[in-house]
Amino acid sequence: MAKKPKLTPEQKEAQEFMEKIVSLCKRKGFVFQASEIYGGMANTYDYGPLGVELLRNVREAWWKRTVIARENVVGLDSAIIQNPKVWETSGHVGGFSDPMKDCKECKARHRADHLEADVCPICGGELTEAREFNLMFQTNVGALEGSSSVAYLRPETAQGIFLNYLNVQNSARLKPPFGIAQVGKSFRNEITPGNFVFRTREFEQAEMEFFCPPDEEAKWYEYWKQERFNWYVELGVDPDKLRMRDHAADELAHYSTACADVEYLYPFGWGELEGIACRTDFDLKRHSEASNAKLMYFDPQTKEKYTPYVIEPAGGINRMALTFLIDAYEEEQLEKDTRIVLKFHPEIAPVTCAVFPLVKKNGMPEKAHEVESLLRTTGWNTFYDQKGAIGRRYRRQDEDGTPFCITIDGDTLENNQVTVRHRDSMEQETVEIAHLIGYIANAIQNWKRS
Repeated sequence: MAKKPKLTPEQKEAQEFMEKIVSLCKRKGFVFQASEIYGGMANTYDYGPLGVELLRNVREAWWKRTVIARENVVGLDSAIIQNPKVWETSGHVGGFSDPMKDCKECKARHRADHLEADVCPICGGELTEAREFNLMFQTNVGALEGSSSVAYLRPETAQGIFLNYLNVQNSARLKPPFGIAQVGKSFRNEITPGNFVFRTREFEQAEMEFFCPPDEEAKWYEYWKQERFNWYVELGVDPDKLRMRDHAADELAHYSTACADVEYLYPFGWGELEGIACRTDFDLKRHSEASNAKLMYFDPQTKEKYTPYVIEPAGGINRMALTFLIDAYEEEQLEKDTRIVLKFHPEIAPVTCAVFPLVKKNGMPEKAHEVESLLRTTGWNTFYDQKGAIGRRYRRQDEDGTPFCITIDGDTLENNQVTVRHRDSMEQETVEIAHLIGYIANAIQNWKRS
């Protein structure tokens, strides 16, 4: 048997870093192994109390930026199970596959295009020849199983948007250029490389199809490339760890004129964070031909009828959340200990404010609950904690990524002032309760990664 490839010092350091991330995620309630009490299931995860809030905040930040902030983008929520003809027409049934190799020793399966050597990266064993492996999850609809009942779990949310192009365009009275956005679950029976939640079989996609006149394709492609790159930077991701990689001609789908990936430098190397693609009029024309529906746009002013071209920014909410978490993780050496802190942008932090009574007596817990209730009226997620020394409570919130800790002490009961401690700088300021909401809102708006 061939020896398992030895890790370089850089690879070992990256592996140790990812182990810290995985440990933190379980310890703090971001991500758990799915079905853990039964031994788990490969590449399947559950999101705990902090993880579900992180996902929700990332999802809402994407939606606000992509839909709410624009007058020419609207939302959609299409079905997970569609008519199987949808996937036949789109090419997924016949051509949605990856080249796979199996290890003859440990039986592990690997994507051939992810292998650095022609040996198993797990045990060093000999690999089989590559063969195609379809990524579609097949199921049956109805009481009886058979060829007529076959259906598929959607591998992407985009096709639901194309199917509803006319419905949305007519009902919302939109004229190109306009976009239709959707966030929802997708399913791919992938063989994953094992980089935690970077690639999983069940994931949440955030996609937007931007329909434009054919002669405006290049302009909008450049616009959305820059727009999507900027979104990550503005939410605190280190720009030195981001890059825009244009696909080479031999990487492009046959129907695509251009495609680029926003890539992030993960501990395991550069990886795709989000893709921006020119899909031309391929999807609308394919579905038009297969269904006899005329998925075109008629301009009443020019009397011109055409099939719009499409620019598609598409990313995964789970991968976005993982990226924000990895990028936010820092270990700071203090005088007496090491501080682990997640420097999330306050807009996506799972908890915005933690509220502490200095001690559990003299009316401080009651006042702390009063302040926490006030903060909850804003829609911010809050957390109350009265256990342990105040320094330990701060450290716990640092690991959660909570940007603001509010302490109620004896002076608060007399002058209605609280102490606000900032996560990133650890500086503390005294703020009147009457001004607290405005103070925190201003701090969120003006936050910059230190």
